[in-house]
This record gives sequence, structure tokens and C-alpha cells, in this order.
Amino acid sequence: MSEEEAKVEKTKKKAPAKKTTPKKKPEIQSQIIYIGKKNTISYVLVAVTILNKSDECSIQARGRQISKAVDVAEITRRKFLQDMVEVTDVIIGSEEIKSDEEGIPPKTVSTVEIILKKVK
Repeated sequence: MSEEEAKVEKTKKKAPAKKTTPKKKPEIQSQIIYIGKKNTISYVLVAVTILNKSDECSIQARGRQISKAVDVAEITRRKFLQDMVEVTDVIIGSEEIKSDEEGIPPKTVSTVEIILKKVK
């Protein structure tokens, strides 16, 4: 065996075998849309885009934006994706928001989460 062949053999032995593990497919999680001060149609278009890519979408809002969240869900369901999407769950709740100033009691703000899912 020549010197070059001996070097090649040594380098082959030094390199550890790579262990490959099968990649787990990530679970598809519901995309969340937080309703804010933008106009309603902006959120509707986001919801339609999400529902075209995945099976589920969650619309979340609190306080005065709750009515806009309901509008987004209904416009998406009735006008844009007719007979393709249904409301599977509505979760309501409230959060306490503490004030920065002392002596002022915390405010309670209502919250809502509307979950839209594709009909199969």
C-alpha cells in the first residue's frame, strides 16, 4: 500500500459516521390574528390567507375590538369562504390590567377568541 492510500484510509477511519434522525413533522398549530386598530377588511384578508394555507385560524380581541373580531369572523365565513369555513369554538374571558399609578384599582377587560376551521 502506498503512502497516499494509507493517508486516505486513516482519514476515512477518523471521520465519525453521521447519525441521521428522521425529522418529525411539526404539528400544525392554529394561526392567531390579534385584532387591533386596522380596518376590518385587512384582518379578513389575513384570515382568508391563513385558511387557504392551513385548516384552522384563531381570531383574538379584547375590549372595544371584540365587535370587530366578530365582524372579521362573520365576513370571512359568509362572504369570502362560503360553505368552506365554520366557527368551531368561541372562548370568552376577562383580564385584569393593573394601573401604573398607585391607588388606582385594576381594570377588568373582556376578551374573546373565535376559532374558524375548514369544513371537510
